[in-house]
Amino acid sequence: MLRTIASFAGFLAFLIGLAGFSPAGTQNAKPDTAARKINARLTMQRFGKTPDGREVDLYTLSNKNGLEVGILNYGGVIRTLTAPDRNGKFKDIVLGFDNLGSYVAKNPYFGALVGRYANRIGNAKFTLDGKEYHVPKNDGPNCLHGGILNFSKQLWTANGGGTPEGAKLVLEYVSADGEEGFPGRLTATVTYSLNDKNELRIDYAAVSDKPTVVNLTNHSYFNLAGQGSGDILNHVLTIYGSKFTPVGATLIPTGELKAVAGTPFDFTKPTRIGERIGAEDQQLKYGMGYDHNWVLDHAAGTLSLAARAEDPSSGRVLEVLTDQPGVQFYTGNHLDGMDHGKGGKVYQPRSGFCLETQHFPDSPNKPSFPSTVLRPGGKYHTTTVLRLSAK
Repeated sequence: MLRTIASFAGFLAFLIGLAGFSPAGTQNAKPDTAARKINARLTMQRFGKTPDGREVDLYTLSNKNGLEVGILNYGGVIRTLTAPDRNGKFKDIVLGFDNLGSYVAKNPYFGALVGRYANRIGNAKFTLDGKEYHVPKNDGPNCLHGGILNFSKQLWTANGGGTPEGAKLVLEYVSADGEEGFPGRLTATVTYSLNDKNELRIDYAAVSDKPTVVNLTNHSYFNLAGQGSGDILNHVLTIYGSKFTPVGATLIPTGELKAVAGTPFDFTKPTRIGERIGAEDQQLKYGMGYDHNWVLDHAAGTLSLAARAEDPSSGRVLEVLTDQPGVQFYTGNHLDGMDHGKGGKVYQPRSGFCLETQHFPDSPNKPSFPSTVLRPGGKYHTTTVLRLSAK
């Protein structure tokens, strides 16, 4: 049934694109051209309306080098991220849509904030303090990225400003007790900051009035050659993790921490993404490619380099730093050519990759994994930095 609904949503989005209008209640195609300057490094413009009539805004942060990042308060989406190549030519390097209607109708989490629990929870249930909680089954038997109406489908309160280091945007969302089955009234705050070192910093914070589980991340799909420019198989990737968490048929970790040495999952040295993606390996079959969590070698809680990706054709380099214990590397295996992205670009399989900094999937059901429990009086806080350069 879920696949049928998803297919219908994709077909609807396709018809919407042909007809040039958005679903009922949403505004037409491209954002309003009238941008309001908040400060020298931050502007805001209307992007559309939600189906229930609420205004959605696009905030654009910039730095002195010309790098820009556009962020929606709908889903906290990183809609655009421009970066220069080795010759100084800027391109948008994240997948996304030209209009709000496409984000609402069907969105494979392009650029979105996901939670309350990013990644998968096995059998869509977990036990906390002796009580069993049931969350939506939106990925076969499992819960994915916090359920059906997860954080990527919410309108966040936005406040823009600046710091001595550059522009920033603070987003806040209050998730009600019991929303999508999760306990506790959770107040989540995500701060995007862009500095003149070409670093986009994402600070995640949350507090809850009841014990709950939290795992937040951003789900941007990157193509360093430019969004819609083809597949990412020639990108060269390094992941600073010598182990990964193998999964079963429904992509739930088995609980093992397995060494990557001697497997197609060894990215401890720079390796083409496509070099072993088609290898005869059961884990790759389960994921239809890479869709796995790497166990990072650094001490959790220490902001360190987690991954580095380079596009040889343009020279663009993305470095991902995090204080989280894991990173999910995903190669856009489920993109199917039905998503018409920015500028009418068609997104085929593997036209983008994700590096989702996180706690491990299914941690609420795996006592041996680092805990994702947040209790009243405690504070969830984690930081990820996306550092851009050209070689």
